[in-house]
Amino acid sequence: MSLADLRKDYCLAGLAEKDLSRDPFRQFEKWFQEAEAAKTIEPNAMTLCTATREGRPSARTVLLKGVDGRGFVFFTNYSSRKGRELELSPYVSLVFPWLALERQVIVEGTATKVSREESEAYFHSRPLPSQLSAWASPQSSIVSGRRALDEAMKEVERKYAGQVVPVPPHWGGYRVNPETVEFWQGRRSRLHDRLRYRRESDGGWVIERLAP
Repeated sequence: MSLADLRKDYCLAGLAEKDLSRDPFRQFEKWFQEAEAAKTIEPNAMTLCTATREGRPSARTVLLKGVDGRGFVFFTNYSSRKGRELELSPYVSLVFPWLALERQVIVEGTATKVSREESEAYFHSRPLPSQLSAWASPQSSIVSGRRALDEAMKEVERKYAGQVVPVPPHWGGYRVNPETVEFWQGRRSRLHDRLRYRRESDGGWVIERLAP
């Protein structure tokens, strides 16, 4: 079968304005809980898109680790490619691909670093190997091979054996403050439902329907 012949008509649900919360974070929480209930693999996995100063985009999958009325939080190495690009331009897009439910959530906004206290609290909630790997991995840098990573991990294991692992100075969180949040529900014949929350100048939200 050719790629052109691969198609699926979406028919699980629809999305009407009357069914939406007035607040995008409450609507996100509702859909996230439904994704969890459906046993979606890694429901907190999201594609994070950043760009260079010249506008060259890059994308990768990261994990959402917090969400509230202030925004969507993830953690990373600040020296990584995404960290370097965020230093140049704070504008980002997030995509939550809940394909089993024929849904997507698309967020556009700006990313800012969370407080050091917030980063430290999350870091120390991670499993010990994950704490150590934050020291061992020079994320996005070229390395000579897998052996170099394994040796670096062994070195930090020896260094911090029996100790509380400190938070690396180059590691921490970002919070994405959304300007728009789109809830996308697949429908038959590619006439999908796309309802977007757009933040107004007074901080409130207006809901708009987009053509599919």
